[in-house]
Amino acid sequence: QNHNDPQHEEMLAKFERLQEKLIPLWEQIGRTDPGSQDIEDPNTVVVLPSITTYEDMPFPIQQGYEERMLFMLFLLGQPRIRLIYLTSIPIPTEVIDYYLGILPSVAINNARSRLFLVSPDDASGKPLVNKILERPRLVERIRGLIPDMNKVHLVPFLTTDLEREFAVRLEIPMYAADPRFYGFGTKSGCRQIFAEEGLPHPLGHENIFSAEELGAAIRAMRREKPGMAKVIVKLNEGVSGYGNAQLDLAGLPEPGTDGEAAAVFQRLRSMQYELAGVTYEWYIEQIEKKGGIVEELIQGEDLISPSAQLRVTPLGVVELLSTHDQMLGGPTGQIYLGARFPANRAYGPMIAREAEKVGRRLAAEGVVGRFAIDFIVVKNKAGEWDPYAIEINLRKGGTTHPFLTLQYLTDGKYEPETGYFHTAIGQEKYYVATDVLKSEAYHVFTPADLFDLVSNHRLHYNHTSQTGIVMHMISPIGTVGKVGLTAIGDSTEHAEELYQRFIRLLNEKAGSLR
Repeated sequence: QNHNDPQHEEMLAKFERLQEKLIPLWEQIGRTDPGSQDIEDPNTVVVLPSITTYEDMPFPIQQGYEERMLFMLFLLGQPRIRLIYLTSIPIPTEVIDYYLGILPSVAINNARSRLFLVSPDDASGKPLVNKILERPRLVERIRGLIPDMNKVHLVPFLTTDLEREFAVRLEIPMYAADPRFYGFGTKSGCRQIFAEEGLPHPLGHENIFSAEELGAAIRAMRREKPGMAKVIVKLNEGVSGYGNAQLDLAGLPEPGTDGEAAAVFQRLRSMQYELAGVTYEWYIEQIEKKGGIVEELIQGEDLISPSAQLRVTPLGVVELLSTHDQMLGGPTGQIYLGARFPANRAYGPMIAREAEKVGRRLAAEGVVGRFAIDFIVVKNKAGEWDPYAIEINLRKGGTTHPFLTLQYLTDGKYEPETGYFHTAIGQEKYYVATDVLKSEAYHVFTPADLFDLVSNHRLHYNHTSQTGIVMHMISPIGTVGKVGLTAIGDSTEHAEELYQRFIRLLNEKAGSLR
C-alpha cells in the first residue's frame, strides 16, 4: 500500500478511533482475555486465523493452521459470548462437534446457537484475509452477524496492513499489535530492543542487507571474540526457525590477518539452512530484500530454549502469562516442534523477569495484545543458568493455543513468581504440546478415526480429572498426514506419558490400517 495516500491516512485515523473502544470493552472481558469468569453483557469475538505472511501456502497446510485457533470455541462456555470464526473453506461438522463436546457446563445446542462459521469457500493458496477482503458482500455478511458494534473485537493470528484493513472495514477494534509496530518483531528489531532494555543476548550484528555486510559483521565478531566456533544467520522475517542458517567458523584464518575477508566470504556458501531446498543465491536475495542478522550460536552441554508469553492490555498493563520449554528439531535444531509447560522452575521465573522488561518497553510504545520472547539458557561453570534473549514473536505463536486450551478448560492461572499453574480448585497442571506429529502412515486416518482413538483408549480430555488429550489441526490428517495435540497431566511425567501413549497408539493403529 502507498502509505502517503490520503485514503490510507484516513484508514489509519479510523483504526485509531476504533482501538479506543477496547478500553471500555476491557472492563468486561479483560480479566480473562476474555476467559473464564462470567461475562454479564453479550460480547462478540471475530476470529481471523489468517497466516498472512505466507503467500501461496499449500491449502491442506493452510487449512490446518486456520483450524489451530479452534480452541477459541472454548469461549462458548461463557453463556453470553458469540463467536464468529472465519476459515477458507467450511470446517467439517465432526470437527466442530469434537470441540463443542469438550465444553464444560454448557449444552452443546446452546453453544452452537452462538457460533457462526463463515467461509469464502476458497481453497486457493492465498491468505484467508485476502480471500475475505476480495469479497465485499462477505464482509457485509460478517458485519451483519454482530448485534452490538460497541461489544465486539477482532482476534487475528497475526497482524499486517490487511488485518488492520479488515478491522476498519468491519468497523470493530482489533485485540493485537498494530502492524505499525511490526519492526519490533523482526530479528533486527528484537536485538535493538534487547540492547536498549538491558537484556543479555548473543554477540552479533543486525540490519544486514548484503553478503558483503554479512561477511564484515562476522569478521568484526571474530575480532571481538576470537574463539567463537559458530554463528547463526537469520532472515529478519523468518518464523519458527525456517529463516535460519548456521555457519561453522572452524579453520578460518586468524581474525584480522591477510586472507580472512576472502575466506569468510567464501565460507558463507557453506551455510546450513533449516528450510529444505534453500540455495545460497536465494538466501542472499532475501537478505538484500528484507534484511537479517548474524549472532553467535550459543552452545553448551546443558542448553535449553525456553520462552515467556506476555500480553499488554488496552489499559497498558503488562501481564506475564506463561513460560514454556520449547521442543526444537530440524537439520541444526532450530525448527519449533512443540513445547512443555511450564518451563523448568530453575530458570522459568528468571526468564519471566527478563521478558517483563521487554513487555514494559512495548507497552510504553503503545503495543497491545499477546506476544512471546524466546530465550536460550545455558548452565555455566558454577552450575547456574545464564539467559540469552533470542527473539520477540509479536503475534500469537505455537504456545498460545495449548496454553489457552488449558486456561479455558480449567479456569486456571500461571503464577510467574513460582512457575506453577493452578486450576480454579488449586490443582497443578502440566502439558506437552506439538503441531507437527506427522507421518506418511497417518494418511490412512480420517478425523473420525482420531476421535475413536482417544475415546476408545480413555485419552479424551476428562473434565473430572482435568487431564487427557485435546487435538488440533485435525481436518488435514488425511491429506498432510499431520495432527497437533496438547496432552494435559497432573505432573510433568504424567503429561509426557499421555503424550507418548497417544503417539504409540497412533502408530499402532496406522500400521493396522495399512
